[in-house]
Amino acid sequence: MTETGHTIHLEIPSLFELIDLVQALADQLGRMLGLDEDSQHWVGVAVRESVINAIKHGNRHDPSKLVEVDFTMTPSAAPTELLVRVRDHGEGFDPGDLPDPLAPENLLKANGRGIFFMRKFMDDVQIQRAPGGGMEVRMLKRFKRP
Repeated sequence: MTETGHTIHLEIPSLFELIDLVQALADQLGRMLGLDEDSQHWVGVAVRESVINAIKHGNRHDPSKLVEVDFTMTPSAAPTELLVRVRDHGEGFDPGDLPDPLAPENLLKANGRGIFFMRKFMDDVQIQRAPGGGMEVRMLKRFKRP
């Protein structure tokens, strides 16, 4: 728990088999927070994509490297924001070097859309090098209380 909200912290090895567990938690939190079905779905897609990227591109499928996922709901009494932080322990990259997934030469490529989806479905997305190495993705979803 933080002073302004509640946080659920997960640390998982870099295994694709655990992605459904993280998404199940995101889905359950969305229901608990009163997100409508569409918002629940799109938050789940953003979380799933960020964890896939952390496992595949960040930690390069190395199960000895953890993926950290934090779900922070603020304020604690009646949350109106969900902050999802996903951190890998890989080499990192420059987010400015990512190709545009909507450019004609990239439209038929099998990858390269994860960060685009995160930015499309969440209200704010920050991608930065994490202290001590790796990358950290912070995704914020704002919502109204039911």
